[in-house]
This record gives sequence, C-alpha cells and structure tokens, in this order.
Amino acid sequence: MTDRTREDTTRRLERAMGSLGTAAMARMDDQLPWFRALSAEDRSWVGLVAQAGIAAFVEWFQHAGEDRPTPSIEFFGTAPRELKRSISLQQTVDIVRVVVEVVEAQTDELAAPGGEDQLQQAMLRYTRDVAFAAAHVYAREAEARGSWDARLEALIVDALVRGEVDDGLHSWAAALGWTSSPVVVIAGHAPDDDPRAVIDGLREKGRRIGMDLLAGVQADRLIVIVGGAGSVDDAAKQVVARFGMGPIVIGPEVPDLHAAARSARAALAGLKASYGWPDAPRPVHAEDLLAERALDGDADAREQLIENVYLPLAGTPLLDTLATYLEQGTSLEATARLLFVHPNTVRYRLKKITELTGYQPTEGRSAFTLQVGLILGRLSESAVTWRALT
Repeated sequence: MTDRTREDTTRRLERAMGSLGTAAMARMDDQLPWFRALSAEDRSWVGLVAQAGIAAFVEWFQHAGEDRPTPSIEFFGTAPRELKRSISLQQTVDIVRVVVEVVEAQTDELAAPGGEDQLQQAMLRYTRDVAFAAAHVYAREAEARGSWDARLEALIVDALVRGEVDDGLHSWAAALGWTSSPVVVIAGHAPDDDPRAVIDGLREKGRRIGMDLLAGVQADRLIVIVGGAGSVDDAAKQVVARFGMGPIVIGPEVPDLHAAARSARAALAGLKASYGWPDAPRPVHAEDLLAERALDGDADAREQLIENVYLPLAGTPLLDTLATYLEQGTSLEATARLLFVHPNTVRYRLKKITELTGYQPTEGRSAFTLQVGLILGRLSESAVTWRALT
C-alpha cells in the first residue's frame, strides 16, 4: 500500500512541477528583497535552479525506500559560475525554504490519498539533507577560495617587493576586493607564529577596522600593505602588535597600489639599514632613516638627500655656512669667526637652512642627515666633473 501511494504521489508531483516552479518564483519575488534586486537574467537562472530542485526532489522521492539515498545537490550546477559566486549560503537556504513552503502549501492536493504524512516527512528529510549538503559544498569552496586568495596575496606582496607592478597586479588585487587608497607599506620581522595564522590575523584585523590589508612573510620578514588608513601613523598603529621583535619601518604614503612598490622599497631599505640607528623609535619612518639608507647603498635615499639637502643650498652662502658649522662641531662662534660674519648672521642662515631642507642643523639627528646629504652632493658634483674631464 505504501509503495502504491508513493507511486501515485510521484505522478501527481511530476504533473505539478511546472506550476510549483512558477509558484516558487512568485513567492521569491514577494518575500526575498535580494531576489528582486537581481538582474532579469540572474532571476531566470534562479528560477531554473528552483525548478531543477523540485525535479530533483520528485526523483528522490520516487526512489526513496527504507534505505533512502542522500539527496543530490547537483541541481545547483544549473546556474552559471558567476551566479554561484554572487549568491551566498544564506540566500541558497532562502531558495530551498521557499520551495519547501510552496510544496507544503499544496500537500493535500499533491499527495495521494493517505500519503500526506509520507510527503511531509519526505520534504523534511530532503530539505534537511540538502541544507547540510549545501553547507558542506560552500565550506569546501570557501576553503579552496581561501587557498587561492592566499596565493594571490603572496603574488601581490612579492610583485611589490620586486617592483614588478603591472595591470596583472591590479587584477589580482581586485579579485581580493582591494579598493582602498592611499596605501602604505610597513616592514619588520615576522613573529615566531605560523605565517598563515599571522596573515589570517592581519586580514581579520583589517575587516574589523575597515581597512584593506595584504600581508606576506618572506623568510624572517613580515611585509604589510595597508590601504584606506586616515594617516601613515594610523596604519602603523593598527598592525605594529602583529610584528615580531626588532625594528619596524613605515614606508612613505603613496596614492594607490600601483605606486606601492616605492613605499615597499623604502620600507625594506629602511629595515635593512635600521641597525645603524639602534635607538630608533619603533616603528620608525623610512624617511627618518635616509642617512643610514644612503650609507647602506640605497640609491633612492641618496637621490632624495641630494635633492632635499644639497641642491636647495648649492650656489648660496648657506652651503658654506652649513659645511663650516658642522665641521666646527656646531659652534656658532667658531663658524662666525671663520666666515667673518656676526653670530646672528650664522643663526639667520641656519634658520633658512631649516626652512629649505626641513632639517635643523642644531639638532643631532638632523645635523647627521645634513652632513651625509652634504657629502653626497659633493660626491655627485665631483662625479659629473670627472665624467666631463674624461
């Protein structure tokens, strides 16, 4: 009797599949705001998925005996890949719930006489198993997506470190949802924790504070790219606790990810040269390490010092005043005597030097940076003269 009832109910379900699909679409349009927001093409794809789900239930119900098979969710394959990426697990559950409601509302008409309870129990079992199976699929795809995202993130960090910035990098970043600017790169030593856990923690931190964060661990270095921070110091404040022991260097702020290679280059050069300033703050700006970077062979730092220190003073009395002042151990009186000027004149010139270069000759770190910039400028001029002579 039960098998015959099942067969009769199955035939009724097969005849009603078209009307059930139409009713499911109407209910989704009425109850699901996200469904109404879809394009006409995507709505039609969702309709096909719902129709395929009803057909899959009918087939399952027909063959479900004492050893009922696990329901298949292959009907989700009806949708194109783009739609499956845009519909969340919660929305998938919404689709299943709506289809169940439509079928349950017509149980009396769909079930053969005496088969109402059988159909209802089958619907409960089927939807429960489909929900579990869908969650398993989404979890598996999320894990695969996470692995893919990790590879993309590593490629982006590596490309910026090597200065290989092209359109491909922007495509990779867009795939990870990167939209923020400005951008700053921060470099330091990696902690002893598992690198994957460190990067996952940074990414989670970025989501909480509303910033884009990309990170990579290369040997013993941790490199973090921050987008959307209110300031360079804000960016550093959010991630400094994630680094291991030792110096942390903040690269200059740049307008976008395309220019981030410059920030990365400065941060890494600063990290390498930071041991020349053991008492540097933590974190320290790469700009504050220009002298150490230049002495360590960083061409960018050398050019920046020549441009910021030497060239603004070249051809003026300020250059001789600075050189004499530094050579005389920052003594005003000794400088004034050697230059045959009043000490107030020296004070005035030192003030002008500060205005033009941003460095204060009377302050120890600034005086050191000015000294290096002065030497580099002289060497650069002598190199030009030597090339002209040869």
